[in-house]
Amino acid sequence: MDALSETLRVVRLVGAVFINGRFSAPWCYQSPRADAAAPLLEPGAERVVIWHLITEGECFVEMGDAPPVRLTAGDAVLFPQGDAHRMSSEPGLTPASGAKLDAVLARRPRQLVYGGGGATTRLLCGYLACDAKLAQLLLAGLPPLLRVNVRGSEAGLWLETSVRYALSEARSPRPGGAGLLSKLAEVLFIEVLRLYMNGPSEGRTGWLAGVGDRIVGGALSALHRRPAHPWTLEELAREAGSSRSVLAERFQHLVGSSPMQYLTQWRMLLAANLLCRSNAPLARIAENVGYQTDTAFSRAFRREYGCPPAAWRRSQGNEGLAQSMTRSTSPEA
Repeated sequence: MDALSETLRVVRLVGAVFINGRFSAPWCYQSPRADAAAPLLEPGAERVVIWHLITEGECFVEMGDAPPVRLTAGDAVLFPQGDAHRMSSEPGLTPASGAKLDAVLARRPRQLVYGGGGATTRLLCGYLACDAKLAQLLLAGLPPLLRVNVRGSEAGLWLETSVRYALSEARSPRPGGAGLLSKLAEVLFIEVLRLYMNGPSEGRTGWLAGVGDRIVGGALSALHRRPAHPWTLEELAREAGSSRSVLAERFQHLVGSSPMQYLTQWRMLLAANLLCRSNAPLARIAENVGYQTDTAFSRAFRREYGCPPAAWRRSQGNEGLAQSMTRSTSPEA
């Protein structure tokens, strides 16, 4: 299994579409920073990434003082660092002062029809919530605004058709529509990352750039395939078809850490996943991620997460219960 697939297997993604909009020019709305919207979008989430998919027409996105970016039908745009931004029919418009976000999100996906009656733009607004450390891994090195056009791939065409179907199902009395839409939001996010990886790579850094590099990608695949193996830099270089010095230099440049530092980080992410999703004893988890004693494992885990694994597991269980109770007593339930 490749490094991206293995990481996505471990990452805990929660996705949703929260706005299905039909806007007519002139129109403009302001999207807040993701960390400000996160408590309303996904209570308890450590990290939220907001995305938009343009399904008809065109519009512009503006971020701070950066030049506006024109979006056309089929464009999907992510904001990896969670920046506030404006979406509009043309640059420079004043955002509408409509309902507060909590009122808009009281029912999802919210149907919004707004504007001055001119050219029509249809778009979907959604989000992905995930663990902060895994988000840091996946999104490191990405630009503040990441745009790809999904209509350039067969998967993208299928996604658009499937999302339209799921939106209609979300409004029907048949159960499961919201769950279907949530899974499609996750698939869209993954496809955007894959399309970005397949684009021009010159000058890029970050984990995704590393996965796409022949040498670093080979090393990452080996580490993800056998995380418990007692890797040395020399053995890893052989796996990647490189010398130790070249691998170390390219790995540091693209990923931002040494291969052995990365291995420790990945082992801790795997351990955190097992602690949350299983009742396996600590000794077994330690062995599964490459530690011969639970003492050494606990020491490494404390360095990464700030507390021993047993205490961290208890805290995650309490947070999960609180989030579950919050959802069960919300107006949407």
